[in-house]
Amino acid sequence: MNIAALLRSAALVTAVALIPATTATMAQVDGCAAPEFAKLFAVFQRVKASYVEPVDDDTLIRGAIDGMLAALDPHSAYLDGGDLQRLETMIDGQYSGLGLSVVMQDGAVKVVSPFRGSPAEAAGIKAGDFITHLNGKLIVDTKLDDAVAQMRGPKGTSIRLTIYRQGRDEPLEVDVTRGVIELEPVTSELLSGNVALITVNEFSANVGADVFAEWQSLKKKAPGGRLSGLVLDLRNNPGGSLDESVALSDLFLTNGQIVSQRGRARGETMLYDAETVYRGDMAEGVPIIVLINAGSASASEIVAGALQDHRRALIMGERSFGKGSVQSLLPLGKDAALKLTTARYYTPSGRSVQEGGIKPDIAVPQISDPDFRLRQKYQTRESDLRGHLINEIGLKDEELEGDRIADPRFQLTAAQLEAQGIKDFQLNYAADTLRRTTKSTVALRPGTQRAAKP
Repeated sequence: MNIAALLRSAALVTAVALIPATTATMAQVDGCAAPEFAKLFAVFQRVKASYVEPVDDDTLIRGAIDGMLAALDPHSAYLDGGDLQRLETMIDGQYSGLGLSVVMQDGAVKVVSPFRGSPAEAAGIKAGDFITHLNGKLIVDTKLDDAVAQMRGPKGTSIRLTIYRQGRDEPLEVDVTRGVIELEPVTSELLSGNVALITVNEFSANVGADVFAEWQSLKKKAPGGRLSGLVLDLRNNPGGSLDESVALSDLFLTNGQIVSQRGRARGETMLYDAETVYRGDMAEGVPIIVLINAGSASASEIVAGALQDHRRALIMGERSFGKGSVQSLLPLGKDAALKLTTARYYTPSGRSVQEGGIKPDIAVPQISDPDFRLRQKYQTRESDLRGHLINEIGLKDEELEGDRIADPRFQLTAAQLEAQGIKDFQLNYAADTLRRTTKSTVALRPGTQRAAKP
């Protein structure tokens, strides 16, 4: 593992957000901590001497490190071996397996989201599913590294997953055939009415340039080279490069701040402004809708928050994940690193998305999903994670909930929508909205915002 190369490419802000560490983050250990270290060493010696079975030093030290970081927040962690390999895979964007983003939650493997077009998505695995068995073998309380290693394998081989889906009485057993997973960061399509659809699946390298290229390609396909609207789809996008989230926002903004991050150390406070990556608005005069949902996290929330605060786009869908913290990747030797929460980030108006997330301007449920009601009931966000950072303004869960009155626009069932040929209700609703949109609508009205101050 070349950790130096990894660090050079790992300027990430995701559901497990990372940015390069600065020397300011390297705080010296306070001398007053010495008595606490004495306690730790005393426990270490007692366990070594008296535990019922012999325990090696590496197991005890790793357990102490993991416990220390688990006491902080859900996103700080010690990375080595398979953990670093998974980070490298995420950056390289290609591997053989199922195409799942997973985390360990309370000893269980939980699906964050299946990658679009992956074998896992084709098999019907959904965000929020818990994987309890692999080929009939229980994996609860198994290390995440081991579970991921079992799910990966040569293309064409299959594996049986036992799935627990909240709201269902019986577990599901799904056979999935592994394939080569090539993560496609940006895809596009020209919809009817000359509406452009650009989907950003993750914020890997060159996403800003890729979105620009897709926009130019769609313009060439449109009659007369004119596009009537843009749907920027950030649903189920867990994040990626901080620089690319700034670059993507800058494609549509001509002035003001994009995002700010503030940490305890001086080097962790930074401001990112428009017109620093791209000049002008590539879609000037074209109304934009940004689609988000509970799987849109970190870098996705940076883009949605910036375009919402500048009133350059209408945000549609469901409230986002709500991860407003930043982690620094600190190298620990040649083959290990510490991922440590060092800052929070804020939208141009000074809002923190921590816990609360980005609230859409127009809430549109994904009623084309037959499991929507169950998934909504058991949806997991940042505020549900054990030990998450608290939003400074002290938002309460009930204040984040929307109006429960039934909306007559959203009463059709998934079966009724499928009969109409609608497989993605949120996308269909966004495209229809743009087809009816004029330049006088909210998506294009200039807005004013106060600059976020460090």
